[in-house]
Amino acid sequence: MRENKARARRSWGLYATMAGLYAFLAVFLIWPIFYVFHQSVWINGRFDLSFFRLMLLDESLRQSIGNSFKIAVLVTFFTTLISLPFAVALARLRFRGKSLLQGLLLVPLIMPPFVGAIGLRTILSRSGSLNTLMVDVLKIWSQPMDWFEYGLVGVVLLEILHLYPIMLLNLTAAIANIDPAMEEAASNLGAGRWRRFWSVTFPLMRPGYFAGSVIVFIWAFTDLGTPLMFDYRRVVPVQIFDRVKDVNTNPMGYAIVVFVVILTAVIFGLSRWVMGGRHEGMMSRGHTSSAERAARGWEQTLLWVGGGLLIAVALVPHMGVIMSSISRPGSWFMTVLPQEWTLDHYRAVFDRPDTMGSIQNSLLYASLSTVLDIVIGVLIAWLLVRKKVPTGAVLDTLAMMPLALPGVVLAFGYVATFAGTFLDPRRDPTALLVIGYAVRRLPYMIRSAYAGFQQTSITLEEASANMGAGPFRTLWRITLPLVAANLLAGAVLAFSFAMLEVSDSLILAMQPRFYPIAKQIFSLYLRLGDGENIASAMGMLGMFLLTVSLLVAAKTLGKRMGQLFQS
Repeated sequence: MRENKARARRSWGLYATMAGLYAFLAVFLIWPIFYVFHQSVWINGRFDLSFFRLMLLDESLRQSIGNSFKIAVLVTFFTTLISLPFAVALARLRFRGKSLLQGLLLVPLIMPPFVGAIGLRTILSRSGSLNTLMVDVLKIWSQPMDWFEYGLVGVVLLEILHLYPIMLLNLTAAIANIDPAMEEAASNLGAGRWRRFWSVTFPLMRPGYFAGSVIVFIWAFTDLGTPLMFDYRRVVPVQIFDRVKDVNTNPMGYAIVVFVVILTAVIFGLSRWVMGGRHEGMMSRGHTSSAERAARGWEQTLLWVGGGLLIAVALVPHMGVIMSSISRPGSWFMTVLPQEWTLDHYRAVFDRPDTMGSIQNSLLYASLSTVLDIVIGVLIAWLLVRKKVPTGAVLDTLAMMPLALPGVVLAFGYVATFAGTFLDPRRDPTALLVIGYAVRRLPYMIRSAYAGFQQTSITLEEASANMGAGPFRTLWRITLPLVAANLLAGAVLAFSFAMLEVSDSLILAMQPRFYPIAKQIFSLYLRLGDGENIASAMGMLGMFLLTVSLLVAAKTLGKRMGQLFQS
């Protein structure tokens, strides 16, 4: 009898936990999207699609949609072109310095394009370093080139340099899962290298390519910070950003957001159908070490030359931000390098009330959101791996939705949904910023915890249960200490990305005293004088934080690092 009561209490505890998780996701993930859908079609008390019709008739909005498509397609195409050869080579060739090259190729991840735009604009402007070098010093060009005449070039270039590592991680993980025996069988049947790749290797790695391409496409289509920094406003995310102010009076903003949500869902579904329509199965998973061969001399040279050129180009925004952060205002104009150097901008970051306040705000928002991610992420991963709950697939799908859901959509939904309530961001955005950061980075924590639970034997937990410990006591005393390293990796990533979150920060933080780092960088960048230099110094601090967090995550998760960026 006593055992039955204890079992009933445990069951009720599990049901209550699942109900709480579903309630959180329903209120802060599903409801804002549903509310935006409702407001876009329910106008003046009746069903009305007129704003969708007006959206398609508006020339500026049509141009914005076309530009966003153009950016997303170009970025996806070029990240594939860049990443695919390196992914195949890194998975199939063995050569000296392989780990170093692989690590260097991931360097662009340490700087968000939002910050990198400062450095790229400075170096590639008409009076920047490159034009000065080519026109005045080397005399190669007769006149300076305007790289950003239309803004599109800068946005696309910066997105490519930032997002190709995500594509590379997904492709490398996909190739690592291929059974080498399949390729060996094709080779034994007389298939050449190219035919073997297109008929065997690529079909087997399509799920990984699908995951990477969808994330890259949606990210590029919905990125808000980079177009704003380049003042390229004819794109969909900026159109949404501009309509936040009149969200309660103009339903056009709702219609644009709904369009983005539908488009994202269609792209996700279409990509899955196209890339995964034919299922190519394997009897076993791959062991890439058995498929590796020693690289020939010319192959190793080509890899290092190609990789070196790519890394050099990818570091241009980083170098621009570094030099901008240590140059005196006005000393880097029509010169290859700044003429005067100073550390005053770093001192200003910690001396000025606005910049120091934004750092403190971000520390608060990111810390609270990380705690929330740990609690929710661990519970979800534990239910999925250890308890295998009946609705686990639904819970997993909901929790991973933020990977495919644009941040600008969720932030707009929060402003619209919670206006006039105690969570209204116009009065105090703290709660919604914490929740928004947590929801956006929840998949990282789930993936990290999920990997930890899979790698940990269930024997000790079963022994704890046999001794009479309940499931939550076992989780707290036995399981969590065993997966602490994975939780640390996920927490560090969630914290660092929250510190530099762009979409939520730009949209939800409307008063200067609540500005997080990203909003403060944008505000400083728009100021004359030393604003750009101080913004660069703040960007450098963010870059350092993200570098440390990625190193910790990579050291802990190893090859599973790529799973954090899979939808």
